[in-house]
Amino acid sequence: MSVTLHTTHGNLKIEVFCESVPKTAENFLALCASSFYNSSPFHRSYPGFMIQTGSPASGGPKVSTSIYGDLFEDEIRPSLRHNARGIVSMANKGPSTNGSQFFILFAPAPHLDGKNTVFGKIVGAEAMETLAKLEKLEADAKGKVKGEAKIEDMKIHANPLAG
Repeated sequence: MSVTLHTTHGNLKIEVFCESVPKTAENFLALCASSFYNSSPFHRSYPGFMIQTGSPASGGPKVSTSIYGDLFEDEIRPSLRHNARGIVSMANKGPSTNGSQFFILFAPAPHLDGKNTVFGKIVGAEAMETLAKLEKLEADAKGKVKGEAKIEDMKIHANPLAG
């Protein structure tokens, strides 16, 4: 499966690792299908590291929720690592605190292996160009993105190579 996030800075196509991390994939895809991520801001960015999104667009405190009612457990897989630009992983506040928030790596981050669930990767030249644009966004010292950067909507594909 794949999902194309239509953002204010271009499209990001994510191949979702459904077989390797089924609970995380189900949560992400169900939130996508319900339009949960529509208008969700990219609220944290650290060039050379990552950009984070996945909170509702309420403008209030950043929250993370799941389709399971509560936060859910990690699906750490030794074969899925934070080893490349474009890796997509769950944001958390410690073990088994996954909800809706996720981040996309700008560079390898091996210190996150075993701590965050990798559930996908960015695919395609257009998506990598969009990721480069997002990395250039200005952010303050705490990583808060200045200006508008958000997910507008998304499209789910059964085939990760589909257009």
